[in-house]
Amino acid sequence: MIWTSILLAAPAAAPAAAPGGGLIVDQTPITALPMEGLITVVSLAFLATLVASKVSIRLGIPAILGVLLLGVLINADYSLFSPQGVEALHVVSLAMLLFYAGLSTNFGKLRQLLSFGLCLAIGGVVVSSGVLGTAIWAVTHGLGQVWPATMQGLPFAVCLLIAASLGSTDAGATLSVLRGVGRLVPERVKYLVEFESSVNDPSAILFLYLVIGLTASHGASDPGESATFMLQIQNFIKSIGSGIMVGLILTYIAQFILRSVVTSRDQVLVVGLAVAMSSYGVATLLGGSGFISAYVTGCFLANNIYDNPYITQEVMASSLEPFNTLMELTVFLLFGVLFDPAYIPGNLVAGLLISGILMLLVRPLSVLIFQPLTPLNKRETALVCWCGLRGAVPLALAYSVVHALPHIKGLSEAQAASIEPEVQGLIFVVVVSNLLVQGLSLPRFCRWLNPAASG
Repeated sequence: MIWTSILLAAPAAAPAAAPGGGLIVDQTPITALPMEGLITVVSLAFLATLVASKVSIRLGIPAILGVLLLGVLINADYSLFSPQGVEALHVVSLAMLLFYAGLSTNFGKLRQLLSFGLCLAIGGVVVSSGVLGTAIWAVTHGLGQVWPATMQGLPFAVCLLIAASLGSTDAGATLSVLRGVGRLVPERVKYLVEFESSVNDPSAILFLYLVIGLTASHGASDPGESATFMLQIQNFIKSIGSGIMVGLILTYIAQFILRSVVTSRDQVLVVGLAVAMSSYGVATLLGGSGFISAYVTGCFLANNIYDNPYITQEVMASSLEPFNTLMELTVFLLFGVLFDPAYIPGNLVAGLLISGILMLLVRPLSVLIFQPLTPLNKRETALVCWCGLRGAVPLALAYSVVHALPHIKGLSEAQAASIEPEVQGLIFVVVVSNLLVQGLSLPRFCRWLNPAASG
């Protein structure tokens, strides 16, 4: 299996557990299993995801929600995954998800919706993160006053990190739910949802890392608030610029390979995987954003015309789509397996409140604030407001939030460890309830709204 070497990358004597009983409990290292047993376990797990996906679709909810709940169901007291293996797996998954998001970004389909789509994908992440972060702070502090034994008020910096990790939408989950009522959904709404999801993935990641940089403690060498802010902004711009430059360079190299070397369609997958990983790795080694580089490479590859008869935009996207699906399944399954269900009861009320605010206030606000830029009618805009399902990227970014907690200004190691379960529990409840509520209601809402009738 492809992940065997990654999961075995860490030594057998890896650290026992993350502070506070976090996502990783490495009491039984994966090397305790023979290779044959490991391959069998991983294979059966992925076969089980197909069953969970089919059951979820029959129930009218996104397939990825079923995979996430499957991971929770098979959650064991002793995790088989080492911290280094999990981190490597999520890096690979995020890089491939962003590369495929770039491949799925088709500027030609949007036409008059391009400006609105860009503002919605980039500005919407900033708006929604700021509003949702404030809401998380208010909810956790309010409930902390009512139930201090189960809930503690989170620092605003931590609330903003949680909100930023939840900033990315999932077009795959949305369109899979709408598949049964596809004739009622205008084509331009489908294109807009796909474009927004493709662009707001890197936007959410960049915004999260910017918040981490601005809120992190720099120890005794901390130059002060204003100097730290300017330094982080400079590093942020440098990271984006380096990522874009590496992405462009890798695009030209990949174009040459696709035009001159590829002799059959079955080689496109090999080229795509190699280019995506190279783009991430080279940019990261040079101090840039590997995720932005992977996205830029995929984006420019998808929006170029090739004279090789074996290469088209559709061929590249369809060749990598199965691997992208594998990445999504991996992120959801792994998060469920490593998540401690004991975190749910204490964060259920807060998570449901935050999820409701996200769906009923934050998402509509992030769409309507850019309403003057769109030619969509009111029904189409209302449908876009309800198409804000969260997917694999927020769960993958949850690991970044957890790793950043010990470095937040004003938080001691003990405080970071104590709020880690709350952070994980809130993200889990928000994602699950969002997928469940919007997944079940979106087709009915679309039938009731019937936006195609007013197109």
